[in-house]
Amino acid sequence: MSGRPPITLRDLAAIDVGQLRGVGEKKRASLAAFDIHDVLDLVTTYPRRWVDRTNEARIADLVPGQEALVLVTVRSVTKRVTRNRRTMVNVNVGDGSGRMQVVFFNQPWRERQLKEGLQIALFGKADTYRGGLQMANPVVDLIGDRTGKIVPIYPQSEKAQLNTWELAAWVEEALRRCRERGIADPVPERVRDRLGLVDRASALWSIHGPDTMREKDAARRRLAFDELLRVQLVLVMRKRELERTSKGLEHVIGGELVQRFHDALPYPLTGAQQRAIGEIQADLAGPNPMHRLLQGDVGAGKTVVAVTTLLDAVQGGHQGALMAPTEVLAEQHAAGVRALLGDLEVPDPGNLFGDRPLRVELLTNRVTGSERKAVLAGLADGAVDIVIGTHALIQEGVEFNSLGAVVVDEQHRFGVEQRAALRDKSLAHVPDLLVMTATPIPRTAAMTVYGDLDVSVLDELPPGRTPIVTKWANGPLLEVEVWGDVRAQIAEGRQAYVVCPLIEESEKLEVASAEETYQRLAAGELAGLRLGLLHGRLTPAEKQMTMDLFRAGQLDVLVATTVIEVGVDVPNATVMVILDADRFGIAQLHQLRGRVGRGAHESTCWLVTQEHEGGNARVEALVASTDGFELAEVDLELRGEGTLMSTSQKGRSDLKLASLRRDRGLVARAREAAFEIVDADPDLAAHPVLLDELDLLFTEEDEGFLAKS
Repeated sequence: MSGRPPITLRDLAAIDVGQLRGVGEKKRASLAAFDIHDVLDLVTTYPRRWVDRTNEARIADLVPGQEALVLVTVRSVTKRVTRNRRTMVNVNVGDGSGRMQVVFFNQPWRERQLKEGLQIALFGKADTYRGGLQMANPVVDLIGDRTGKIVPIYPQSEKAQLNTWELAAWVEEALRRCRERGIADPVPERVRDRLGLVDRASALWSIHGPDTMREKDAARRRLAFDELLRVQLVLVMRKRELERTSKGLEHVIGGELVQRFHDALPYPLTGAQQRAIGEIQADLAGPNPMHRLLQGDVGAGKTVVAVTTLLDAVQGGHQGALMAPTEVLAEQHAAGVRALLGDLEVPDPGNLFGDRPLRVELLTNRVTGSERKAVLAGLADGAVDIVIGTHALIQEGVEFNSLGAVVVDEQHRFGVEQRAALRDKSLAHVPDLLVMTATPIPRTAAMTVYGDLDVSVLDELPPGRTPIVTKWANGPLLEVEVWGDVRAQIAEGRQAYVVCPLIEESEKLEVASAEETYQRLAAGELAGLRLGLLHGRLTPAEKQMTMDLFRAGQLDVLVATTVIEVGVDVPNATVMVILDADRFGIAQLHQLRGRVGRGAHESTCWLVTQEHEGGNARVEALVASTDGFELAEVDLELRGEGTLMSTSQKGRSDLKLASLRRDRGLVARAREAAFEIVDADPDLAAHPVLLDELDLLFTEEDEGFLAKS
């Protein structure tokens, strides 16, 4: 052993990849295109899959219709152009056990890429074709002449001209050069022992060059744990820091105001609502400020829970605020909450008549002049009980008399800065915070995305909601049935929505497509019906007018872009038609679908797509299930993880190995370990390497937070 300390991630990040053998200017540029600039980037670029040569599927073992991986040698390559101008590259491949045809459509460059004699790995589905086996458009990995029993396959790109064996060789060289000093392992030994984790150096060696698949799995588990632990440490430190430095209000729970509100509701609370309210009230009564996430599917009755929370604050002489992400939503909330509260009176012992009216106000940037002055004055002197608005509520110039509880209707992450601004609104104490989201998040993801919040879930629908039947119109023939259904429903006095496809490139195109759809339907399939059009380029007044006409039943069909995704409530609308449904994500389709099924009549949601020969996993998932939480799991499965943390890392995707889907148990263990470490050592003074990693891998926003703690 040398006298120098083991190598840390920061040491690796300080070494340019250009210092490795064989990385000249050209390869450096190729690596940079892959976002690999330093040795840390390189050794954390993990293989995409591993091919076990010892029991590899051979051509002879392929089962038609099943996906499989085979290692083969290219025997011959031909290219031709078909009648409809598509290119077709035919490749004949073989291994010791047999031969197979591989065909690539519209990938002319394959002819240059796949030279005779080249060793490649193919991943795809083999089918029988003219008596032999054929794979169409499989995933191709060039593996070169790597020997070893298990071949790691790295992400590679035709454009960047990097091959999997080059990456493997550089990684190996980098790790070999770390051998003498060893690699620092910041995870406490007791945690590693308890969870049966291998040490970090072994994990890095084994993920890149395992001798057995079991060894690779153990390495992956260890490195995935590190990724999850780092995220949880940031969240847990933030949570504990807030608890240490914030004084909350200890609300007195169980007063008459909330009881009056519940008694006046048209139907009893669901079990899930009662449970969530119980969890919230326990937080409100405690000394620490509440930080809770309320998850509920579309229509699960979140508003009633939110209003209960605000009334709990008002009952004790404080104020409540409800924040929405947009002015339109704030206005809808204001209308909805006022309708829900009716003429609820606040029990007031200091009042001669024993009760006083509850004062609810709206504050957005559209509220101006004397009206605005009056609202601001009422907030400052305590005359306004509940205020509903946008983030404008936490801007300068808005003063509260005593802000007791805040509910945030969360389309986007309500960040740490906004919470800090909220704390500044009430000098003596920190208001209790409830964040509502209608996007069901799988439990593990919630522990990560909202890891500094406690979670309550509404998982049952209130009575009076009818389930929605979802159908898939796959192609133009089935689309005829859709418009027939719309006409039939309207003949019975119901109404319908038609949602136009999402066009990522520009709002202008999306509006044009909506206008074109509107004209087409008015002249064709829905001629003779009363149609309205709603899109993002209309003025607020025009949108409002169209919505009011639709609400009043003076329009039969509303043709719209996704502006209706949130908060539109028209119980008489029973049909939703989503055009080009495959352009939307699962969560968005589920949100849109939730706009119908709000009354007593059975509702239908039609998902219209171009004709698909295979299946369409997203559309099929929606047809199969109306449970948002189940769909969220499917969505995670189909989409992969993406970037989940609020703490987006410095240009690095936060989870390279850890998967919130596969590693559910590991997320929970990382969270437990984070609490154990932070509770014993709040600012990680005894864990300098760990602290340094957080500092290295997280952004300024988080570093600011870490520095404060």
